Amino acid sequence: MQTEVIVITGPESSGKTTLATQLSAHWKSPCVAEVARSYLKDKIFYQKSDLLEIAKQQYVKESTILSKQPNRMVCDTDLLVVMIWSEVKYGDCDPWIYDAFEKCLAEERARRSYYLCDSNIPWQADPLRENPTNRDELFKLYLHKLKEYELSYTIVKGSPEERFNLALNASES
Repeated sequence: MQTEVIVITGPESSGKTTLATQLSAHWKSPCVAEVARSYLKDKIFYQKSDLLEIAKQQYVKESTILSKQPNRMVCDTDLLVVMIWSEVKYGDCDPWIYDAFEKCLAEERARRSYYLCDSNIPWQADPLRENPTNRDELFKLYLHKLKEYELSYTIVKGSPEERFNLALNASES
């Protein structure tokens, strides 16, 4: 049995966690939480090596849930987020992250779908967020990466309810 993997992605403060939580509850499916939130909550500063550790932990969390073979799994971000974050903040990305991301895609391409959250909602300040002024630019980077990797994606925008309905409709088609 193949697990349908739904990945919620996009810039900071674009409603990813809200949508992931809604979809997970609606489908009664496991949700892979964003590792970066728990990893960075007590850090004042972080460095590039922290992003590699975040990526490794995110990969393990996904793999652990996948090993239980649920029908569907919702991911509140994945390695694509860490990849883009590293490229934007540091100008490059650890090769392990690229390799692990490509491994996920090679193993799951037919069953992994992305929901790209548009940044057209108000910014919500948070100590872990860094990019309040360039969310549109980041959205374009996500869109570029999804196209570059030829991934199945749907852009979700509007209110939380509209985003939820767009995601549900896309998953049924």
